[in-house]
Amino acid sequence: MQFKWTSVWGFVRRNLLTTLTILGVIVGIALGLGLRAVPAEGDSWSQRDVTYINYVGDLFLRTLKALILPLIVSSLIAAVGSLDLSLSKKIGGRAVLYYLATTVLAVILGIVLVVTIEPGSDRDGGEANASDAPQRNVTTVDTLLDLVRNMFPPNLVQACTQQYQTVLKPPASKPDETDIYRWTITGAYADGMNILGLVVASIVFGVALGATKRENALVLQFFQQLSHIVMKVTGWVIWLSPVGVTFLIAAKILEIEDLGDVFGKLGLYFAVVAGGILFHGFVVLSLLFFLFTRNNPLKFIANMGQALATAFGTSSSSATLPVTMQCLEEKNNIDPRVSRFVLPIGATINMDGTALYEAVAAIFIAQLRGLSLSFGNVLAISITATAASIGAAGIPQAGLVTLVMVLDTVGLPAEDVSLIIAVDWLLDRFRTLVNVLGDSFGAAIVYHYSKAELQNTKSLDGGLSGATHLSQDSSDPELAYHTDTILANDDKNIRL
Repeated sequence: MQFKWTSVWGFVRRNLLTTLTILGVIVGIALGLGLRAVPAEGDSWSQRDVTYINYVGDLFLRTLKALILPLIVSSLIAAVGSLDLSLSKKIGGRAVLYYLATTVLAVILGIVLVVTIEPGSDRDGGEANASDAPQRNVTTVDTLLDLVRNMFPPNLVQACTQQYQTVLKPPASKPDETDIYRWTITGAYADGMNILGLVVASIVFGVALGATKRENALVLQFFQQLSHIVMKVTGWVIWLSPVGVTFLIAAKILEIEDLGDVFGKLGLYFAVVAGGILFHGFVVLSLLFFLFTRNNPLKFIANMGQALATAFGTSSSSATLPVTMQCLEEKNNIDPRVSRFVLPIGATINMDGTALYEAVAAIFIAQLRGLSLSFGNVLAISITATAASIGAAGIPQAGLVTLVMVLDTVGLPAEDVSLIIAVDWLLDRFRTLVNVLGDSFGAAIVYHYSKAELQNTKSLDGGLSGATHLSQDSSDPELAYHTDTILANDDKNIRL
């Protein structure tokens, strides 16, 4: 009996943070529903009251976002710089191939579900406030061009805070022009970190550092140590996630004026999207993980519980990135050289949940409008949804903006986004959860097929991999990490 209690206590101690975070999600939902029944003043909670409740969650989210920039830059440069060029190409190629394949599968699944079930046929979608919908004039071509432009930022410092957007305005000589393709093309920088540009720049810098690592061992050591420091700070912040997630979810539930009305009008659409997203994440991706690695996907998902709960609470795959890295490396034993290389790329371009949602949403709106879609229209939606998901920022409700691009494909106005915006806040959390799960599965699959090459790199580089890998045998992983790094680099300096 004593042994059993010791085992139970050991399990609780190992999974304490994950358990607390999941409990935070449950408490947040219960708190939000409970507070709705006891309004502060009058018939509903005021915006100021909701702001007070959201305050703790907002602080937690801001702290996580503050870690994104140093984490992506240091992790990518250290990971890519520690590998030889041929291995970097192989790992990057495998990651991109996986991300594109799973995104296409997600779009196909979404289209099959929405065409089969037809949630928008003969139903009232329920008009939401159109002023809440994105009003930016945009074309599909311009959005794709902006995606490539942001891969090559002219100013890396500016890329930390802004990203480029094409702006279309009616020509001064013909202000009544309705054809948007004849409008004047200008550009502007919108607030928001250009993560895609920073990822590309960090990879290029890491490749250059890897090509000259013998001459620049100290530079590589600097980025490895910086990455270690950022992960240490991340570990401190992560312990705030149970409280932060609780207040984020409670405040969001209070913001909705009438939950019953919202889900009554859009219930079937919500069920199709949420069901499709969860089926893709926990069935399709789990099967792929099992087929490629022959490992138990349920155990893998359980070890990622902390990251998944944080993703659901924050609704941001970028903000969840530090937690995802920690879960993969410490609980699923993924080599940090792979996780810190693959995950930032995945958080930027791998948006399975977003791709499925945008395909379903576009066809749902067409069904509400009574618009008959040809096979060509459906094919165009699938291609555009895939491209739009790649261009979606890893921030809350970024999918609403890129959905405008998908609607443009079938000639639907941007204002139609208002038809589904009422339930998007909750669907966004399911999308983010599956996006993070897909990134994690991808890193594990890439690591599985790169094990032999990573071992060869370790022996060839004389311990560079040890500089970026947490010791599994030490009782103090942090000390082991620090010691391995110093020894590896001292050894390299002696050889030089």
